[in-house]
Amino acid sequence: MFRGHRMAHRSPARQRQRCRLHLASCGGFGLLGLLILIAILGIVGASGVQVGALMQRRAAEQDLLFVGMEFQRALASYAAASPAGAPRTPKTLEDLLRDPRQPGVRRHLRRIYVDPVTGAARWGLVRGPDGGIVAVHSLSGAAPIKQTGFESGMQHLAERGKYSEWVFGTVPAAPGSQLSQSR
Repeated sequence: MFRGHRMAHRSPARQRQRCRLHLASCGGFGLLGLLILIAILGIVGASGVQVGALMQRRAAEQDLLFVGMEFQRALASYAAASPAGAPRTPKTLEDLLRDPRQPGVRRHLRRIYVDPVTGAARWGLVRGPDGGIVAVHSLSGAAPIKQTGFESGMQHLAERGKYSEWVFGTVPAAPGSQLSQSR
């Protein structure tokens, strides 16, 4: 009891001196706790950035599937609208915007889309034996996240190692067709 009474009457200078000698008893644990809190916040922040990047990549992948199907529909529409004796495949992607074989304005595609994965309006082209475009693909060499569970008409995209192997067209991988790296 006497000892507790003496501690209550210590001078502030003596208390500061004691704190310098024993940091743990005078706020050292508080500093350690703050450092641990900062480390935890850093880890949580880094994982949040990774999750955000993954979500962005999944969204780009979904957009690529949509755009690819638009190209596939446009190529099928071009082939179906071919007059007798006219080529059934376009020579350029711009031919899908305005069909040169028709006397009026005939559009099979609204616009040349930007590749959502690469961010460029450049597409890999698959040309048939006559030199016309039979399919398009992304120029990205990145590995796709989606590997299975594709909708009807897109099962050929399953288990592909790169986005550039996701081919959209009237013939997804035509024998005798050749890949081109341009628009």
